Amino acid sequence: MTGNSTDTQVVVVGAGPVGLLLAGELRLGGVDVVVVERLLEPTGESRASQLNARTMEVFDQRGLLARLGETQSEPAGHFGGIGLDVSDVPSVHAGYWKVPQFRTEDMLTGWAIELGADIRRGHELTGLTSHADHVDVDVIGDGGPVRLRAEYVVGCDGEQSTVRQLAGFDFPGTSAVRELIRADVRDIDIPPKRFQRFDKGLAIAQQRDGITRVMFHTFGRAAGARTEAPRFAEVVGEWARITGEDISGGTPVWVDAFDDTSRQAARYRKDRILLAGDAAHVQMPAGGQALNLGVQDVANLGWKLAAQVNGWAPDGLLDSYHDERHPVGVRILTDVRAQTQLLLGGPEVNAVRTVFGELLQLDDARAHLAITLSGVDVRYPVGTGTHALLGARLPHSVLGMDSGSTSTTELLHTADGVLLDLTGRTTDAAELRAMAAAWEPRVRVVRARADRGSALSNVDAVLVRPDGHIAWIDGGATELDAALRRWFGDPAVPTHTAKELS
Repeated sequence: MTGNSTDTQVVVVGAGPVGLLLAGELRLGGVDVVVVERLLEPTGESRASQLNARTMEVFDQRGLLARLGETQSEPAGHFGGIGLDVSDVPSVHAGYWKVPQFRTEDMLTGWAIELGADIRRGHELTGLTSHADHVDVDVIGDGGPVRLRAEYVVGCDGEQSTVRQLAGFDFPGTSAVRELIRADVRDIDIPPKRFQRFDKGLAIAQQRDGITRVMFHTFGRAAGARTEAPRFAEVVGEWARITGEDISGGTPVWVDAFDDTSRQAARYRKDRILLAGDAAHVQMPAGGQALNLGVQDVANLGWKLAAQVNGWAPDGLLDSYHDERHPVGVRILTDVRAQTQLLLGGPEVNAVRTVFGELLQLDDARAHLAITLSGVDVRYPVGTGTHALLGARLPHSVLGMDSGSTSTTELLHTADGVLLDLTGRTTDAAELRAMAAAWEPRVRVVRARADRGSALSNVDAVLVRPDGHIAWIDGGATELDAALRRWFGDPAVPTHTAKELS
């Protein structure tokens, strides 16, 4: 290999929302990171335009929502094209938030660069060579071949992931049977359509900011082996065939096709190489699940990989990324396959759609799916205990402090662990505070008071991981010590010193 050489701690391949968020998470953990991206410039396309409640929470817990700018929430979602109210999901960000993907990428790019991430566009991955203590990453850039030497590599490079292919990850699942074609088109005026079923196919049409997004599926038409995006002439012809409408006078902004391929990496980690987002799992992006699932992957991975690189990760911490996120991926891919049958099936699924629609009139059934699709029901197996919040994400609560007020969300901005003492008294939790002080600065000890009636009003103390999930709650000192060691390694300072500082 000739050309330039760079040493870094982590190479992230792919500068979409998933790779950019991971870069920022790693920088918050003090890790040097280089992001390589094949494209010279962002596409500017809005392939994913819907953020669910949990993704908004992830952005909020890093203080990113103000950077995202104005957002619009819609209370109604769908399951397989059947309407679904998501307005009462237990989150301050209930609903679906309409944010074009290019805005999400712009926001995350600026944040990652401010934190010190090295983002290299126009650099295409060509080779990976794993060693016992590092990975050699070969790329082709503007100036020719470049070799990066990294401790770890994370593939965030999409459905056709080069990282996944070069590293030889097993990627079982099913190949495409059906496809949807979508296009953003200027200068057309057609009635809006929300999953409207015609005799010959399904059609969706939504207008925003002078652009109409059209999506359609022709019933009975199998997915082909496409090597390039559909031409606009195909969009015009199939749209007319399904709806009877002529959109030939419009100007296409972009056109693409996606299908119902459903595959998931058997493991998300292979030694020093990991996968996240669409590189780890491919599914039809029903309800925006692809982007949201990927964002939530790296929220789980970022702090763990930073701990590994920084040398304080306990045994098994990095492997817990796969252990926790793979089952979530299995569940989402199962839901998406069910939606695909309901959405893209022809007249043969009409009876099932009718029954399913009736079931969604039952509030328990509707609420179950609404919470699942919003991503707020994920509960990781973090340890022993029966508390309903153990392993779940920390609910947003306003907290009173001697110096004013804060919130549980604001406590997570710096991506540290937090031991939150909510007893409101100075002595009751002194032993727990002294114990946790031995893990500073990995774990910050915070004393506060929860508002009466909040989700934490009956909680005395809680240990929160940097990703916002609860690792211990209202247990004894022995259980807290075990949780601290499991998630934050050995104490950072001697125990007697920690007691003196408490």
